Amino acid sequence: MRGRPLLYTSYGQDMALLDTTAKRIWTLVLVLAAFLLSGMLADRSLEVLAGAFVLAIGAIGLNIVSGYAGQISLGHAFFVAIGAYTAAALSGPVDGRNLGFGLTEIWIWLPAAGLLAALAGVLVAPLAVRLRGLYLAVVTLGLVFLGEHIFKEWDHLTGGPGVGRQSAVPTLFGARLDVDGPLGTREQSLYTLMLIMLIIFAVAARNLARSRIGRAFSAIRDRDIAAEVIGVPITRYKVLAFGISSFYAGCAGGLLYVMTGFVEPGSFSLLLSVQFIAMVLIGGVATVSGSIMGALFIVLIQPLTRALPGFVPFISGDTTVTPNVFQVETVLYGLLIVLFLVFEPRGLFGIWIRVRNYWKSWPFSY
Repeated sequence: MRGRPLLYTSYGQDMALLDTTAKRIWTLVLVLAAFLLSGMLADRSLEVLAGAFVLAIGAIGLNIVSGYAGQISLGHAFFVAIGAYTAAALSGPVDGRNLGFGLTEIWIWLPAAGLLAALAGVLVAPLAVRLRGLYLAVVTLGLVFLGEHIFKEWDHLTGGPGVGRQSAVPTLFGARLDVDGPLGTREQSLYTLMLIMLIIFAVAARNLARSRIGRAFSAIRDRDIAAEVIGVPITRYKVLAFGISSFYAGCAGGLLYVMTGFVEPGSFSLLLSVQFIAMVLIGGVATVSGSIMGALFIVLIQPLTRALPGFVPFISGDTTVTPNVFQVETVLYGLLIVLFLVFEPRGLFGIWIRVRNYWKSWPFSY
């Protein structure tokens, strides 16, 4: 209502995706600004942002199982790898050095990557019913090391460590998106593609959180015994949470290496899982917007850490030398996680809420 934007007269208004006029306007402005950036930024900047959008999709998936459903998972990199290699195999050439089926259309290999990763998540999910907390974290952590071994040994699929293979080829109705074309440069096309994918996955996750399934996830997260007492089928919803989260991870894996055109087994290490955890905790647990904020934050600080060897002589850019920039990044992620958990548990999303509330009540901000 005019003058009273938070006065709701129906459940539909209260459950709306964007429940105030200000939210609708600012969301539209942000989306339009994001699309306009494709013609304003340099190709390198567009490539970095496109990678951040894909990582945000994976972070949203982890937030579904850990933030909304309360199931600790350290094996997100394993499901990302399944999606990446499923997409690469489906779109790879039939007569190539590695396994390939020649299906380069993105509407074929992207859902397939998500579904195969979701199947793996459903197979792992029964463990979540019997385990919780630290025990579940250790089991999912084992998936990362298991996946590393499998993908390094399966040369026909992955190309082997240090060799790798071509990533998924993004083709839409016969037009390749990873080459310069009439719609713009390669980076502009891929940036637009990743932005559209992020919007689709983010809206889907936000609607999921508002649905009966999302409320069941929250009940299990807050107190699973109480949820079971009031009639929530815990087993079904825990399996569903892992399946949906893995689907997001698989789709993110299929898209993640499109920008570089190359995927290597060593990319799916524990560090990648830690990065996703950092995105969720730094951005904000159980918030879709926080996942996007966290992904952008983590990706945008990487150029700063990669430039450290030029300013700090004893830090090397070579992975065989200690200390190197990748070790510094790992320490930095851990430090940021600790600092945010201690001083700002709600992450960047919590900071934004405090700033917004301050200005909404200004000048009576006490």
